Amino acid sequence: MKSIWVVDDDHSIRFVLEKALAREGLPVRSFSNARELLAALDEGDSPQVLVSDIRMPGGSGLDLLGKVKERLPGLPVIIMTAYSDLDSAVSAFQGGAFEYLPKPFDVPRAVELIRRAQEESQRESVAEESSAQVPEMLGQAPAMQDVFRAIGRLSQSNVTVLITGESGSGKELVARALHKHSPRSDGPFVAINTAAIPKDLLESELFGHERGAFTGAQATRRGRFEQADGGTLFLDEIGDMPLDLQTRLLRVLSDGQFYRVGGHSPMKSNVRVIAATHQNLEERVRQGAFREDLFHRLNVIRLRLPALRERREDIGVLARYFLQRSATELGVEPKRLSDAALARLVGFDFPGNVRQLENICHWLSVMAPSQVVEPKDLPQDLLVTSSPAPQAAAPGLAVAAPGETAPALPSFGAGPDAWVAEMAREARRLLNAGEPDVWDALTRRFEASLILTALDVTRGRRIEAAQKLGIGRNTITRKIQELGLEP
Repeated sequence: MKSIWVVDDDHSIRFVLEKALAREGLPVRSFSNARELLAALDEGDSPQVLVSDIRMPGGSGLDLLGKVKERLPGLPVIIMTAYSDLDSAVSAFQGGAFEYLPKPFDVPRAVELIRRAQEESQRESVAEESSAQVPEMLGQAPAMQDVFRAIGRLSQSNVTVLITGESGSGKELVARALHKHSPRSDGPFVAINTAAIPKDLLESELFGHERGAFTGAQATRRGRFEQADGGTLFLDEIGDMPLDLQTRLLRVLSDGQFYRVGGHSPMKSNVRVIAATHQNLEERVRQGAFREDLFHRLNVIRLRLPALRERREDIGVLARYFLQRSATELGVEPKRLSDAALARLVGFDFPGNVRQLENICHWLSVMAPSQVVEPKDLPQDLLVTSSPAPQAAAPGLAVAAPGETAPALPSFGAGPDAWVAEMAREARRLLNAGEPDVWDALTRRFEASLILTALDVTRGRRIEAAQKLGIGRNTITRKIQELGLEP
């Protein structure tokens, strides 16, 4: 097992955390400054979780965070901070911090937080391992075979590609396949959703910034173009990019040069750009919302990805794959669809496409009461949409069906609080059965349902979903990671 690394110039803090973690059976390694920790990384060692103070002589925790994230982007980092430093700690989230721990802290709370970060690290490792074992894409439908053939034809090319298709249809999977089967496959694949990042931050995300370029820029940061050097940069939802940034992007595509925010020295870009959008870019050009010259730069080769309702013959194999994958993630036996349930799925139009089918399969893995899924076990909204006959609500806790457009409330009771009674019934069943961690199990289901429903309403836009739910952007990102809801 990898160690928990603690870096703090205060010996007493290191001592307390070492003893507390040792009592929990967790290996721990301590450092008094960032320099020592970076030297350990240079030697090839790495932690499972990093706990770092924010203020240390010889280098701040924020500087260390940036350097560690460049080497280990999936590593959970907890920033320790005094209450007077909370503003700085919040800004650390922009650098990828997992959570912050205010000083003075309660030791059991610190250990619990480190435990959560450790679980996140383990999930990342499992996800990376499983992603290397699964097929890139699934599909026997003629429309998907056309896509596969196009990927094959482009396998020896570095040409710019524009992928179009509805939200949730798998555009990023196509982009990853294009990268994997290209001369740049040994280089990095870097993806960014231009619609999910506020305009004020997007320029820095793309091109990086120099230290002191703006308030909060405490260290020089490499942008996505630099991170993707020698590889592929995937610009998702390119149709939502602000006009002024479209101009900068056009310049990079034209001559391969750009400037960091606040920088004065030109940077060279050796990057293949693959863009994607669910919008009609020609119409956006006519409306004056998208530059025509940029459109022609991007539209060298266009691949259209079919909606799931255009490839219904693939729904069965996709559903089986997603049910198997959800079962593996949850550590349970995979559910199977009856012929009647599969027929109901095939008859559904799936406005959220493959992503919606994946969410439904995950929901079934948690909520379906038996190993064989029958039509009555399917999410209530899917039943109502795909069949005119009224159906009974699925047994168990009636929460929002992931990927659906509205929460699936039980049909047994009148009034807006019927779902509360149903949740109480499920809690009683679990308690009587002696199930462990009932609180955590039901809380995770409830939170996952809220977040997935909000993301469906906002078509996957996390910031907008967080605003609608009344929570912070960092909170929804952390919850998505904790609950395993990453698409």
